[in-house]
Amino acid sequence: MKKRLTLLLCVLAIVSCAKEPETIIEYQTVEKIVETPGETVTVVETVETVLPPDAYSFTRGGVSTVYYSGQTARVKMASEIYSALKTETYTQTQIDAMFSLGTGFTDTTLDTSGKTVRSKTASYGGSATVKSLFDGWITEATSVVFPVWNTNGSKGVAGQVTDPGTGGRSVRVNAKGMEINQIFTKGLIGAMALDQIVNGYLDKTEKLDAAQAGNDAGDFAYTSPGATEANVTKMEHYWDEGFGYLYGQDNQAFPALGKGVLLNKYLKKVESNEPGISKNIYNAFALGRAAIVAKNYTLRDEQATIIKSELSKVIGYKAAFYLRGGGKNITEGKMADAFHALSEGYGFILSLQFTKDANGAAYFTNAEVNAFLERLSAGDGFWDRTEDELKAMATEIDAKTGLPATN
Repeated sequence: MKKRLTLLLCVLAIVSCAKEPETIIEYQTVEKIVETPGETVTVVETVETVLPPDAYSFTRGGVSTVYYSGQTARVKMASEIYSALKTETYTQTQIDAMFSLGTGFTDTTLDTSGKTVRSKTASYGGSATVKSLFDGWITEATSVVFPVWNTNGSKGVAGQVTDPGTGGRSVRVNAKGMEINQIFTKGLIGAMALDQIVNGYLDKTEKLDAAQAGNDAGDFAYTSPGATEANVTKMEHYWDEGFGYLYGQDNQAFPALGKGVLLNKYLKKVESNEPGISKNIYNAFALGRAAIVAKNYTLRDEQATIIKSELSKVIGYKAAFYLRGGGKNITEGKMADAFHALSEGYGFILSLQFTKDANGAAYFTNAEVNAFLERLSAGDGFWDRTEDELKAMATEIDAKTGLPATN
């Protein structure tokens, strides 16, 4: 029997509740006419809608429930480690302590944070073998590159490489032309920042669903700054921690793009590839957090998928971009520029294994990533690469990610 539904009336009512006075749920009372042959029936339904917040700002009892101090500490630590890997006076012991122990920073507040970068590197996606790569790069930077900081390098010889002409770039590289500080930091974008967001804090299995019972019951497990007692559920805090790995170095309600050296910096750069991508991600974070408060887990998961797939595009775009750019530099005889770009590309390719597309699959497996990295480092590494083979590799990445070519 065919039915025709006609919307007659929509009455909006904002309803508050005791535990969440700053309500983000809208109840729509909808009166409908259901017409069937020989009969007309009026039906009243109440539909619940989670309102999209204007900003990532959530309170309970007038106190903010959002905090991610641990994530802020780690993204700040990453910036200092990056600087240390560009300063030849640092020792392996010093940089190891920064990476593994969370001590030795110029910002002394980081030393007392109780956080480390290494403990959150390659924790979920990729392979357990990835963590040791970062240890090895610290060793190589301090024992191979730093001792020849001001000595000219050449094919198969570590040292300084400078492009010709006034203002030509200078880089300090290993014997294969690899700039360790770039490989390390771009690798950390995927292995820590992205991995923690998409494979950890916003993942149903790892974090979110395990915290559902407590969220449903309104069990508060954490106390936000300014509160006198626990006021944040585990699920709410997990989502905030994911948010912090992207926006941890700025104000939560109006975060600027480009802060730090990790994912936020490169999200700003891919705005030219996909205008509005950063707004889509921020809005999904805000609506997903609102959905958690409203206990609407279907909506939460929809927003998580948007965040994961959109952030993963940053990795896909930049991996191919730097390969093409490096190849062009080689053809133009700008080897320092080429080594810099290819080192960035190497780190972004490493990061590909931590991505998630809209279907929940990584763009590349750990084995596929390793095969790419072996091709880049074969023989004398970047010294032996040609523009044609680098363009071909970039095209392979485009095909796997489904993203349009750049450069």
